[in-house]
Amino acid sequence: MQPTVSLTRATSYDLESLQTKLEAVLAPLGGMAAFVKPGDRVLLKPNLLTGSRPTKECVTRPEIAYCVAKMVKAVGGKPFLGDSPAFGSARGVAKSNGYLDLMAELDLPIVEFKGKRYEAAGEDFQHLRLCKEAMDADVVINLPKVKSHMQLTMTLGVKNLFGCVPGKMKAWWHMEAGKDADRFGMMLVETARAINPDLTILDGIIGHEGNGPSAGEPRDLGVLAATSDVFALDQAMLEVLQVAPERMPTMRAAKRLDLIGEFDAIQFPLMTPAELQIDGWKLPEKMMAIDFGAPRVVKSTFKHMYIRFIKEPMKAYAER
Repeated sequence: MQPTVSLTRATSYDLESLQTKLEAVLAPLGGMAAFVKPGDRVLLKPNLLTGSRPTKECVTRPEIAYCVAKMVKAVGGKPFLGDSPAFGSARGVAKSNGYLDLMAELDLPIVEFKGKRYEAAGEDFQHLRLCKEAMDADVVINLPKVKSHMQLTMTLGVKNLFGCVPGKMKAWWHMEAGKDADRFGMMLVETARAINPDLTILDGIIGHEGNGPSAGEPRDLGVLAATSDVFALDQAMLEVLQVAPERMPTMRAAKRLDLIGEFDAIQFPLMTPAELQIDGWKLPEKMMAIDFGAPRVVKSTFKHMYIRFIKEPMKAYAER
C-alpha cells in the first residue's frame, strides 16, 4: 500500500485559522473520524523538550495540541497529553511554553510517563522500556516539531517518539548506543515501530534550525503535514528542507528494515514537497557525539541501573 502524506501551507498559529488548516490537511486522510472512534483514549504526544527557551520554537506549539484535542473531542474521543521531557516534568515544560491555559480550557489532562518493558520487533532490541501511557492508549497522535539536531541531523516524526521512553532510560540509551549512530538510529526506529502512532501531525509552521534541538533559532517554514506513516512523513519533510536522507541515522535504519521505499511512491494529495521547498535550511554547525562524551563514572552508574532494574528482572521473568 502506497503511503500518503498530506502537506499544506500554513503560516499562522491563530486558533481559528489553524483549526481550518488542520481540518484541511486531515481531509484527504478521512478526517479525525478515520482515526478516533467514540470513547477512545487518545494520547497527544507533542515535543516538550525543555522549558528553558520558550520563545525559540523548541517545542510543539500549544495551539497545535489545542486544535487537535478539539478535533478529537468533536468525534467523541477522550484526549490527554503526555511526554517524558529531556529536562523537567511534562507539566513543568508545558507551563513554561504556554500550554496550561489552553489545556485547562479543554479540561485536557497532562500526564507524566512511566516505564514498562515491551517486546519489540527487531532482533537487537527484544525488550524496550517504553511508557505505559502510550502503549495502553487506544490511539496515539504524534505531534512533532521540525528541528535540526546536533546529534542526529534532524528531529522529526520518528525521533519525537523517543519521548515515549521514560526519563532515565533515555540517558541509558545515549550511553549504551551512543558510540554507534546507526545502532542508536535503529533503536529510535524500533521505538517508533513499537509505539506505532496512528496519526502524525507535524508542526512545521515555524521550525528550529541550526544548533538544535534547543540551541538554534526559529525559522519560518509555513508547513503542516499529516499522515498515518511516520517514516514517510520524515522522508517528505527532508525533501522540503533539501536535507539528504542518508545523513540521518533513523532514515538509514528505516531503509535497512524496508520501512521506507522510493520517494516517488509517496502520494501527496494536496501540495508536494517541491511546492513547499525551503532554501538554505541551517543544519548544526558541528555534530556532537550521541553519548555526550560522558565521563566513565556516569556511564558506570547507568550500566549498574540497567543491570539492576531492567536486565536482571527481565532475566528472572524469562526463567519463571
